[in-house]
Amino acid sequence: MINSQNPVARREGLVIQEMPEEVLVYDTNTNKAHCLNQTAAFIWKACDGSNSVKDISKLVGDEFGGAVSDDFVWLAIDQFNKDNLLQEKVETKFEGFSRREVIRKIGLAAVVALPVVASLAVPNTVLAVGTCVRVQCCAPSTTGGATCPAGSPPSTCPSPCVCPATGNPTLCT
Repeated sequence: MINSQNPVARREGLVIQEMPEEVLVYDTNTNKAHCLNQTAAFIWKACDGSNSVKDISKLVGDEFGGAVSDDFVWLAIDQFNKDNLLQEKVETKFEGFSRREVIRKIGLAAVVALPVVASLAVPNTVLAVGTCVRVQCCAPSTTGGATCPAGSPPSTCPSPCVCPATGNPTLCT
């Protein structure tokens, strides 16, 4: 069993893209994209199961050149919980507190930028193609496919068709 004081970042079902000052994480299970600022990304990477919250606080302080409290790390972990970015939910000390109350507790005079996770729902690929097919139906295929007249019911569209917006082959269903 994982010690709740040693959080573990989730890796399965995620597409991770590291950028110079942030990490982009796409959750294939929920179709949500998360942007972790530099501080949140550092804390998330330190959540490897071997580091306690106290250890992570020290690592953050060493990396960014300023002492940070354990509450600072707990704020990030609370966000990771909400966004399902940990293998197992970790009970944080901020359950039931608003973000404003937590920031007040940590203090606005923190030397290190607050960890921020910005999230965005991304349309499912099937829904995106389905929208394209319903709105624009199909166009002549560049590979010899059939034409689907604009406004015709999808069930009457010949196959294969190409979505004009994306150029992807699709079935008119």
